[in-house]
Amino acid sequence: MRKLEGKVALITGSGRGIGRALALKLAADGASLVISDIDDAPAEATAKEIRDGGGKAVTCVGNVAA
Repeated sequence: MRKLEGKVALITGSGRGIGRALALKLAADGASLVISDIDDAPAEATAKEIRDGGGKAVTCVGNVAA
């Protein structure tokens, strides 16, 4: 069992950069992810990469600062 199996993480800005890297790492450790970003395309690309690797991910597009 991976150490984050059964856990869910929501990472803002996870469509790109540091947020994306963190999302991919947590997914590799077994977490299910909510990929949040201001832009749909990078968010969906990150979620797709996680799902293609056997993980679970959904997207939530929006601006958390507003």
